[in-house]
Amino acid sequence: MSAKNNKTPDNLNTVEENRKAKEQQEQKALSDRLGKIRHKIMILSGKGGVGKSTVAANIAVSLAMEGNKVGLLDTDFHGPSIPTLLNLEDKRPGSDGTAILPIEFSEGLKVMSIGFLLPNRDDAVIWRGPMKMGVIKQLLTEVNWGDLDYLIIDFPPGTGDEPLSVAQLIPGSDGAVIVTTPQNLSLNDVRKCINFCRQVNVPVLGVVENMSGLVCPHCHTLIDVFKTGGGKTMASEMDVPFLGSIPIDPQIVEASDSGKPFVYHFAKSEAAKAFKVVIEPLMAMNGRVPESKPESAATAPEEEEKTDTCRIAVPVVEGHLAAHFGHCEEFAIFDVDLEKKQIVGRETAPAPPHEPGLLPRWLGEKGVKVIIAGGMGSRAQQLFAERGISVSVGAGSDDPEKIVLSYMNNTLELGSNLCDH
Repeated sequence: MSAKNNKTPDNLNTVEENRKAKEQQEQKALSDRLGKIRHKIMILSGKGGVGKSTVAANIAVSLAMEGNKVGLLDTDFHGPSIPTLLNLEDKRPGSDGTAILPIEFSEGLKVMSIGFLLPNRDDAVIWRGPMKMGVIKQLLTEVNWGDLDYLIIDFPPGTGDEPLSVAQLIPGSDGAVIVTTPQNLSLNDVRKCINFCRQVNVPVLGVVENMSGLVCPHCHTLIDVFKTGGGKTMASEMDVPFLGSIPIDPQIVEASDSGKPFVYHFAKSEAAKAFKVVIEPLMAMNGRVPESKPESAATAPEEEEKTDTCRIAVPVVEGHLAAHFGHCEEFAIFDVDLEKKQIVGRETAPAPPHEPGLLPRWLGEKGVKVIIAGGMGSRAQQLFAERGISVSVGAGSDDPEKIVLSYMNNTLELGSNLCDH
């Protein structure tokens, strides 16, 4: 006589009921945990090597420096970089008896990474999709973040299991910030990443162009190593916002290798200022805008010596100042020491399309504080003023460098505004 088959209809019903009860319990735990987090933001990239984790870490630190409560979750199982970037490789998360406690990196910033849970930092994680899905669910449900303004989630490159899992587990996420570099090879993959977000109903908050030119450590001139502007053009073609460009800065490499948050220790650099532009739309989610760093805040030794520096832009046609601002071919952008009345750096940037409102944002992203022009309409001057950029009009057609030197020495002669409308 054969053994009784245990897979009776009653047993199968019980198994299914237990499965559904467990799923409901997990979903409630997930909802309770994520309900304390106001904004959930995914940091994605179409391919590796674009500096995505560096961007994620510095976005998180930038938001925390503005007084927000921020969590940074590293879901890159095969190459967790966040512990290294923040000098947390030897840290281990604690527990309150019922949940995992993330690492307190600083006031306002908590961090969790699969790298904290590996017995050895050099261990390889060899998991298939279902295992990754389970661990991501655990990280979201069993880590006690507490009340947060933002949870920044750093993903591995591509459109695989990790971003798909989070898109399914957090259907109400605010969206994704997508990181690219200016080269076509990267931009082609980013287009796929944007289409992935659209297919899984994840809003695209915007594109960040990383490694957008090199800041020379000697003269501070911007050198187009990989070219620039590709991310902005691609974002326009794909009809998604462009958040800003981050230049290559040797200090970013130095800070990353030593586990120092770049935007904190090198806050006066052009790259750190660029990060501040990137987080403006994210800050707007909370109805705020980034504030200047308080004078009383701690500064790194590299920043203690204050210099009265400024960036001045001059619209140029055929090597001379353009009489009409809107007709210029390129901009000569000078880094100047106002105290010493010296030019310390210069770059030439092709003018972007003269679309309404574009030039104030574009020059603001480049850190320009002063524009010297022949003529400019009153509405354009207002838009620049709203971004803290002062405008001097009525300058004559001359060599841009001579114009800037005359401006610093208070000998620049200004005539009438040639296009005041």
